[in-house]
Amino acid sequence: MTYVIQKLPNIGEIETKLILKKSLQANKALAELKGILATIPDQNILINTLSLQEAKDSSAIENIITTHDELFKASIDLQVTLAAKEVQSYSSALKRGFDLVSEYGFLSTNHLVQILNVLEPNNGGIRRLPGTILKNQQTGEVVYEPPQDHEVILNFMDNLEQFINNDDLVDWDDLVKMAIIHFQFESIHPFYDGNGRTGRIVNLLYLFLKKLLDVPVLYLSRYIVKNKGQYYQKLQAVRDQNDWESWIVFMLEAVEQTSLYTIELIKNIRKLLHTTKEWCQENNPKIYSRELLDNLFKHPYTKIEFVMQDCQISRLTATKYLDILVESGKLTKVKIGKSNYYINQALLNLLIQN
Repeated sequence: MTYVIQKLPNIGEIETKLILKKSLQANKALAELKGILATIPDQNILINTLSLQEAKDSSAIENIITTHDELFKASIDLQVTLAAKEVQSYSSALKRGFDLVSEYGFLSTNHLVQILNVLEPNNGGIRRLPGTILKNQQTGEVVYEPPQDHEVILNFMDNLEQFINNDDLVDWDDLVKMAIIHFQFESIHPFYDGNGRTGRIVNLLYLFLKKLLDVPVLYLSRYIVKNKGQYYQKLQAVRDQNDWESWIVFMLEAVEQTSLYTIELIKNIRKLLHTTKEWCQENNPKIYSRELLDNLFKHPYTKIEFVMQDCQISRLTATKYLDILVESGKLTKVKIGKSNYYINQALLNLLIQN
């Protein structure tokens, strides 16, 4: 059976009792996450660390596999593997999308192309040539053929853009709309490559656009990668059986579970941040500064040059501060090549836990 994409919002009555119940739970968890985000003094700490986590797992869905260690090393230009470089591109694309939505207050097809260009610098934008099909990765069976004609793709993308930005079209819950937007984008499949990763970035940008989050730190791909089979199965069930309910409930569950997980992660990061601050103030008040603390938590790895720049101090002073933190057990010092690197192991442990 060939699936024919429907223009939005012309897909029938969507908000069943089950979906409404689940959307209440997901919105409650997301609101709690938004509230706790405001308790972190410098939200760049979370943007830097959690965007890399999101990037790692979103890329893993596309079989781009890297380790946390490789990823964090790559983010300070140390021992960059090809996979880590691709994950970095996702993180950069997410930040680019966040900047675009922040600046313009809407999300357009052109913005999505700009996001894609960060993910896939040599990509040709919206597909012009036919031949794109989606296959089962295990069996090689063709499961879906997206629109092939360039003008048809543009027409569907224009409709999707209107659905994203015009709240007068329909009064569905924003999280329900997010699930529908994700399905529609993946079904249009407008690019030659990078559709899955771009679509998952759209999820976060839409939450920001609707002011459900102030910063794009919902680690949503963690849930999807843990339930990858269900993710693809429920996507296809909409096309094969018009089963919108199962797909939307799956995505609402992803938002709820990811929000609850991220809340606990942020609480633990905040606790570690507080205990580190207290230790510095009580034991080494001369080295304490907000800038130094932020430096240690923006990234599990740091180095002398970063501390010099962030704290506006000399190399000698930066080295002294870092050595004090190493001696106290707050940091671990490693030598790679000719340079010394300093690892916030406690933060790293929080970020790599399952």
